[in-house]
Amino acid sequence: MNHEDLSTVMAPSPAATEQVGMEIESGLVSPDTGRATPYEGKNGTLAVLETVLEEWGGERLEDAGLLTGIRLESGTQITLEHGGQVEYSSTPAPNLQSAVDDARDTLQRLADLVGRFGLALLPGANLPFDDTATIGWVPSTRGGLMRDFFQRLGPAGSGAEQIMTTSLSTQVHVDYLDRQDFSHKLRMHTAAAPVVAALLVNSPLQGGLSNGLLSHRSDAWLRMDPRRCGTLPPALRPDVGIEDVVDWALQVPMLYHRAADGAYHAAPDRSFATILDKGFDDGTMPTMHDWNAHLSQIWTNVHVRSTLELRGADGPHFHHIPAVPALWVGLSYHAPSRDAAWNLLGHHTLRDHEDALRNLPREGLRTRLGNDRIHDLATELLRLARQGLTARVRAGLEPARVVDYLDPLDEILATGRTFAEQTLHLWETDLRRDPQRYVTAFRV
Repeated sequence: MNHEDLSTVMAPSPAATEQVGMEIESGLVSPDTGRATPYEGKNGTLAVLETVLEEWGGERLEDAGLLTGIRLESGTQITLEHGGQVEYSSTPAPNLQSAVDDARDTLQRLADLVGRFGLALLPGANLPFDDTATIGWVPSTRGGLMRDFFQRLGPAGSGAEQIMTTSLSTQVHVDYLDRQDFSHKLRMHTAAAPVVAALLVNSPLQGGLSNGLLSHRSDAWLRMDPRRCGTLPPALRPDVGIEDVVDWALQVPMLYHRAADGAYHAAPDRSFATILDKGFDDGTMPTMHDWNAHLSQIWTNVHVRSTLELRGADGPHFHHIPAVPALWVGLSYHAPSRDAAWNLLGHHTLRDHEDALRNLPREGLRTRLGNDRIHDLATELLRLARQGLTARVRAGLEPARVVDYLDPLDEILATGRTFAEQTLHLWETDLRRDPQRYVTAFRV
């Protein structure tokens, strides 16, 4: 494989259109304790998946013979994360409204199904009543290899088990139409990522306790191998291209690979560029499948593959989920809004981003990005997103109601209280620090 081969994974398709994809992770929890259910057992995640497969149909997805997901006939996937979190991955939708409708419908169907097991479906940003000691791991070989890898890193990998077992998110996929569009969208998304992450902090509880953090999830991401997480450095350049992303990804170590026998193995402890040159320890050379697998082991705030995956921010509670794709679609799919967002944010340095990402788990909207208040930057981003969505409505691409999806973010900026701070207030007042009341308030 040469550099051109590697770039084809990210090359824009001549037939590309601006569609919307979503990934939403939820906990399968006890309605009484808020604790996650284990993989095994009559009310475990395996039993839930088997029932989804039996009643909804689709293709089994396995790891070492164990059921870990289902690909439905529509292309939508229902899969398990390492701590038993359930991930809904949509097929590309033609617009924001269709994406939101499908996500709501599928999650509601899934919530009804898991309710028959005495469980609740709980989206958000983390499992608030669990910690790494209370979670039962899904018995996947990939999970074991990843745990070993991160443990070897010491402090730099110390947040990995928390991310793998307790974190949740709402992620958005957007398309790019050509190489210039790739550059303009990627640079804007990267520049905006810490602002959006600070705006959307929503994981103030861990193990049922608060300790001053507004985002336990964002805090843990700081300790999950910074070489493959956080800000994508070349994407802060105004002229970033596909080749720049490929060059950067080549220098990141691979975690694991899948051999010809289908089994997962730890990758050699060296960059993918070195593996490309010298091969794996068993004498085999990497293939495009290995390159794709390597890219899936990189978790920057904007994840580049055949789409741009916007994954840096905490997920909101169920009723506010549409705000996340609404924000990104409004900024991404209206060129004047996109360009204005880049002009607003493009001067910030990598150091500015790193400082903001380090501070936002505790400071939320009070965080600064360089010399700028994130509250002020978020206010302008929200105005631009609303402008972008309004333009799409006028063009007949969306119904008028999609603009209202941004209203919960307006409330955050008007009051200065993030989702995390709203949740903490409810926890101390109406919810009376009761996990059962919490689950009732925020379940699907």
